[in-house]
Amino acid sequence: MMTNKNLIKNRFATKVVFVILIVSLIPTLFNNVFFYVSSSNIIKENVRETSLQIARQAADSLSYVLTTGSDVSDFIYSNERLQTIVKQDLDAELPVNERQKNNEAMGSLLNESIYSSSIVGMIYVLKEEGTSWGSGNFSSFKYSQYNLQELDWLNETIELDGDLFWQGLQYDQFSGAGDHTELVLPISRVLKDFNNLENIAYIQVFLDGNAVLEKINQITLGKTGRFFVVDQQGKIMIDTDFEKVNQLISNQELYHHTINRNEIEFEFEKDGLKYYGVKQPISNGWTIVGIVPIQEITGQLLTIQTIVILSSIGFGILAIMIGIFFANHVTNPIKVLTRQMKLVGEGNFNVRTSVQASDEVGVMSREFNRMLEKVEFLIDQVKIEQVQKKEAELRAVKHRINPHFLFNTLSTIRWLVKFKQVDRANTALSALTRLLEANMGKKGTFVTLQEELNIIEKFIEIMQIRYEQTFHLQLDIDLEVNDFQIPQMLLQPIVENAIFHGIVPTDREGIIKISGRKMDDGVEIVIHDNGRGMEKERLSQVQQAAFTPNTSVGIGLLHVFESVNLYFESDSTVKVESSTSGTIVELIVKPKKLR
Repeated sequence: MMTNKNLIKNRFATKVVFVILIVSLIPTLFNNVFFYVSSSNIIKENVRETSLQIARQAADSLSYVLTTGSDVSDFIYSNERLQTIVKQDLDAELPVNERQKNNEAMGSLLNESIYSSSIVGMIYVLKEEGTSWGSGNFSSFKYSQYNLQELDWLNETIELDGDLFWQGLQYDQFSGAGDHTELVLPISRVLKDFNNLENIAYIQVFLDGNAVLEKINQITLGKTGRFFVVDQQGKIMIDTDFEKVNQLISNQELYHHTINRNEIEFEFEKDGLKYYGVKQPISNGWTIVGIVPIQEITGQLLTIQTIVILSSIGFGILAIMIGIFFANHVTNPIKVLTRQMKLVGEGNFNVRTSVQASDEVGVMSREFNRMLEKVEFLIDQVKIEQVQKKEAELRAVKHRINPHFLFNTLSTIRWLVKFKQVDRANTALSALTRLLEANMGKKGTFVTLQEELNIIEKFIEIMQIRYEQTFHLQLDIDLEVNDFQIPQMLLQPIVENAIFHGIVPTDREGIIKISGRKMDDGVEIVIHDNGRGMEKERLSQVQQAAFTPNTSVGIGLLHVFESVNLYFESDSTVKVESSTSGTIVELIVKPKKLR
């Protein structure tokens, strides 16, 4: 009799253990698989976003370097004193002392230009006849050993007729003593006589090649990944492997991905190994490309897979042990926990266990509740951090706009002073002072629409001096929207783009109309200029960026789009329309509602 009871007990315990095992493993495996799939997707997405962010950082860093070089070239190209010296050099009747003064002035001008930037290494002004000049270690003897007409960059430079011609990394031919050469990135253009537009010399600005490579080497992709730069035809222009420079990309698959302008990330195979690649455009039309073996950036998935398998086995063994020793005591609590785990697996994080026990099941119940509370806390933290990150990015964009504008304004004032245009310089300084006073008084993220318009009026005063054109600001603002709160510098980048890209190229008086109207649940702001408008391709890029912001539209418009997305309701919009009669930007912004 006792033996039969023991057998029944054992059989019942065996069934309970089996049930516990099944009930435990099903949710455990479900959660582990769910965790594995979710983690895999999250890791892949994070890798993708991180890689794109790294590529954007590399593109921004390199664009800054190249823009510095082009700005220096523009300054040399537009310098009237330099042009006068070049034209006077071939005048045989020019007195010796005057010629000597010209040469000293040219040397000072070129040297001052390179000392103002750590990126620019050398500047040359070359001529076929007469004197050629250069900064730093320029060797007239080395230059005399070459026939200028035989240099490979000359014809390309002449064809561009004053526009910039970019070359890949190379060693400078005309600097230093003996065989000493510098690694440089050349920017060439013809120097024209502004009176008759004839070519009178050639300007070469050399960026420090080692500094350019250092910018690329500072940003890494994976452990062995690397970045390089190509032109529009897929020719490598910058690479740490100098033998590849000025060569087409040898891997055909990588080559086609690189010249395809519609792709920003891709995969290809090289030497039997799969690679992941990202690319971003640079300010001069080139593209920076980053490649890395896929296994380097997805290796975490194998670790997760191993953890999932081992954890599943561990949970199974633990379930069997608990079932053997505590079958009769834990069956019902386990079922309760199982039901609640399923709810969590379905996304309900509000559930809490009600199992009251002092054994492992009770501990599990309490830990389960604490885990859910922590998960909810972490989810809230992630949401807060995402908003803070976005705000930080917008602040970073704004802080990049301000120094850029301030640098250009101070440069304008500097040259006004240098050329003794004191009245215009004084007017510019006064306008800049008023603008800075207005900005320094603004604390926090938001200002009123009226305050933003006051700043724009002062901004336009400076623009008139800078570009020597007249810009009329016409305001049509309803009184009830003057105090409407908007993020700082929401409208100023639009006005600056209207002036720089739309009105200045027309060389005529500009009119910028800004209207503001109250809507049922927000405000409509329309900015209309009489500039030259945008080309269809550029307009399409800008319109697309309003929905998926990207750096191709410039940091000013990027700040506008992302400010609207972050600080206003999701149905707030920025619409851009353009024609040959001007560009219209319409902002419909609706304050976020308290929820």
